[in-house]
Amino acid sequence: MIEKKDIALETVVLIGIITKDQDESRSKEYLDELEFLTYTAGGEVVERFTQKMDMPNPKTFIGSGKMEEVQQFVKANDVGTVIFDDELSPAQERNISKILKCKILDRTNLILDIFAQRAQTSYARTQVELAQCEYLLPRLKGMWTHLERQKGGIGMRGPGETEIETDRRIVRDKIALLKKKIKTIDKQMAVQRGNRGKLVRVALVGYTNVGKSTLMNVISKSEVFAENKLFATLDTTVRKVVIGNLPFLVSDTVGFIRKLPTQLVESFKSTLDEVREADLLLHVVDISHSNFEEHIDSVNQILDEIDAKDKPTIMVFNKIDAYQPEPLEENNEDEPTKAHYTIEDWKRTWMSKLGDKALFISALNKENLEDFRKRVYKEVRKIHITRFPYNNFLYPDVEDIT
Repeated sequence: MIEKKDIALETVVLIGIITKDQDESRSKEYLDELEFLTYTAGGEVVERFTQKMDMPNPKTFIGSGKMEEVQQFVKANDVGTVIFDDELSPAQERNISKILKCKILDRTNLILDIFAQRAQTSYARTQVELAQCEYLLPRLKGMWTHLERQKGGIGMRGPGETEIETDRRIVRDKIALLKKKIKTIDKQMAVQRGNRGKLVRVALVGYTNVGKSTLMNVISKSEVFAENKLFATLDTTVRKVVIGNLPFLVSDTVGFIRKLPTQLVESFKSTLDEVREADLLLHVVDISHSNFEEHIDSVNQILDEIDAKDKPTIMVFNKIDAYQPEPLEENNEDEPTKAHYTIEDWKRTWMSKLGDKALFISALNKENLEDFRKRVYKEVRKIHITRFPYNNFLYPDVEDIT
């Protein structure tokens, strides 16, 4: 264990692979994100290992030579946990655990663990527990000693000891019970949504840690929990917002991530009803992130999975205060790359096709928020008067609001 600021952090080693579909730069980007996930879960990354491979080893994910290198490092540095960037099969997990003799997690297990930490309400905890049970079900064989709660720490939160020490039949019964419980809560939440009347619904969506909760706090003058960690928000928060004299509802939803576990997408589909039933999506993007375009694709993929991709959407490029293009060296005859683009350069790319559907703001520093408010008002007003044409005279044009 490493002591840092009086908090004991688990020592962690990360392992990723470089393939024809995942080059070195992308592999580094994924491991950077995995390190942030590890930090969010309470771990301290002490080393990373990568290996170039055509495809993962079906027995141990990485090759025998690299595994031996990892084994020596783990033993020499008393490492408690090894985390793989891709999902391991049950057989791979068992084989690697026997070799390294420490806790073995994959990206899916790590994300599930963070969700278990962050779930505040009974509903969120039930959804996470369901996802964990479904993840553990095919891994029951020979796993009980490995997953005993005596060790604690990352990857060890969630379903209690009764699920861990019992057989598949009991776990399947537990899954059925959790699904029934979620179904009951879903009906209650559907009634709650119905009781909100005909107010226009706006949903904040986006990759995790792009500033959705910060933006929610600014526009709704509320105190939604916001933190510079992944998945700070799990439970959907709904607030009534008034711009001009036009009231509407804004919901802040769970952030998305690449390689999001299938179990979580399924378990949280009901939570994402707020997105599915929204009239307008505000797709928040961290433009200061070097791979924000890939983040956009990941979010769109999940929106497609929950049948929400074709909804009216405004792209909100946040964190313009943190955006720093790489300087272009003098006498460099090479064409500038995207890394050298200024925000003005980006506006002349594919973003130009978005027209007034693209906004550039800083929620933290409250830059361009007046433009943001007017643009959202204009879109909400358009939806509202379509629904209530006789109310048209109540809401002025965007130029007249204050």
